[in-house]
Amino acid sequence: MRIKYFEDTDTALVEIGNSLIAETRELSEDVTLDFDAEGHIVSITIEHASLRGDLSEISFQRLGSTSQKASEAGPSPARVSQPSLSPVS
Repeated sequence: MRIKYFEDTDTALVEIGNSLIAETRELSEDVTLDFDAEGHIVSITIEHASLRGDLSEISFQRLGSTSQKASEAGPSPARVSQPSLSPVS
């Protein structure tokens, strides 16, 4: 996956796959989706991208698979122990 930002046109292009584009559909006035011949999304184009969100920072977060065993994933947030706070006298 690649994200390209064209500052001169304020356009963001999110390339999801490398397949040839068979069809383009307009989702809204500023968003178009490109599909391959099998109906999979190939890319998303966002016009006026800086008006849609903060482009100064883009983050990526990979989350664990739902098929991953709980023991491999580590403690769940509910199981993480927090230090106890003692009242100050």
